[in-house]
Amino acid sequence: MGSAAAEHRSMELLEEVTEPVSPTGQYFNSSVLSVCILGVLELEVPIGIDDSLAMILLQDMFIPINPRFSSIMVEDEYGEKQWKRVDVKLQNHVNVPSFPPGLSLEAYDDYFNDYISRIAMQPLPGSQPLWEIHILKYPTRNAAGNLIFKLHHALGDGFSLMGALLSCLQRADNPSFPLTFPSLQYPSKPDDSHCKKSMWPVSLSSIFSTMSDFGWSLLKSGLVEDDPSPIRSGDAGVQFKPITVTTMTFALDDIKEIKTRLGVTINDVIAGIIFYGTRLYMQAVDEKSTDINPTSLVLLNTRNIGGYKSIREMVKPDAESPWGNQFGFLHVSVPPLTDTTSSNPLEFVEKAQQMIKRKKNSLAVSLTGRLLEVLRKLRGPEETAKYIHKTLRNSSMTISNVIGPVENMALANHPVKGLYFMVVGVPQSLTITMVSYTGKLRVAVGAEKGFIDPQKFKACVEDAFESIFKSSRETFSGTN
Repeated sequence: MGSAAAEHRSMELLEEVTEPVSPTGQYFNSSVLSVCILGVLELEVPIGIDDSLAMILLQDMFIPINPRFSSIMVEDEYGEKQWKRVDVKLQNHVNVPSFPPGLSLEAYDDYFNDYISRIAMQPLPGSQPLWEIHILKYPTRNAAGNLIFKLHHALGDGFSLMGALLSCLQRADNPSFPLTFPSLQYPSKPDDSHCKKSMWPVSLSSIFSTMSDFGWSLLKSGLVEDDPSPIRSGDAGVQFKPITVTTMTFALDDIKEIKTRLGVTINDVIAGIIFYGTRLYMQAVDEKSTDINPTSLVLLNTRNIGGYKSIREMVKPDAESPWGNQFGFLHVSVPPLTDTTSSNPLEFVEKAQQMIKRKKNSLAVSLTGRLLEVLRKLRGPEETAKYIHKTLRNSSMTISNVIGPVENMALANHPVKGLYFMVVGVPQSLTITMVSYTGKLRVAVGAEKGFIDPQKFKACVEDAFESIFKSSRETFSGTN
């Protein structure tokens, strides 16, 4: 009896531990938005993890990463949302589906795709911590087995959750060595004399860009809605419709070659490829869609960082790269497909570079963040969530990316062949995500099922890459 009473008292103390939910965490888990991230690990060998080992790994490695993995979201007596620590019943978070045995890889691909589409639609129970793990032990054409992590966006953004995921993994070649990541290169700082000469013109340019971009952002979030198109159904309930997830892989060396030849960034190249492929798909489905001007939301990590930090550093109160949702978004119009761009696809990269650079140099992202904070203080988090919902719904697509490790990873001696992620629960027909891993870029496309043809869209993006890569070599064949 004494032991039972002590355990009961321990549970009571555990439940008394609370932490305020960040504003963005409240927006993403509201009456109008429930956004989750699906992270997929493709394993090289058949999964030899039984239920008991899975529980041990979760208890010893995953749960300790952050208190939010053992907390639920509740309202206090003042109506403010708090993270409340609870006892985690691991068996409620682990799912091991059963498929028919002895099927072909193609058949298991279909089962896998249907399964991921189904769990993308299912809400996470609010009565337990907002995450799940799905262990799929059946081989597909891409992997000998798959692990799917479903994590609510209220727990953190892609940067935070990638850091959490990586803390559970080790280098496959030598577990005692840390994983490393591609370096982020920033422009060199100009000297003082140049700053003094150009400060006033640059300030005027920045002010004009800020006013233009922030004003356009307000219009897109409130009044101006993208027209229906082959990539936007316009259905008010699109976030509750099933999706298909399709992936494609590009060599980072090829993308870097385009980057070097054009003198742009890797992100500029990727955006140009996605924009061009999107336009090719729209034209293939409806030739009249060339007159439609879709808008993309490009997500930006707003941390001042040069790479991943340890989870211990990220959760500190004054962390340089804090845990949580630290991102902004840019409204970027998808360049039109014209006779000029059709004959010179490099213009898509150049236009993407010009638009993104100009918008990043303005203060529109910062002002949007301040606007959301003012809206939250005046009207509350629910109304702010509605504003974000409308911002997403009025645009046609979202593009986000995360940097992954250079070396091969392993989980409990299971080498990871590939990984990708998808954001689900957003009111859009098309979502595109990217992650780098071992010299490759994995692009995942989340498309409204029955409306967007995922295989045709994939083929168009691959054609766009080939055209841009070939054109860059032909145009700059005489340069070093």
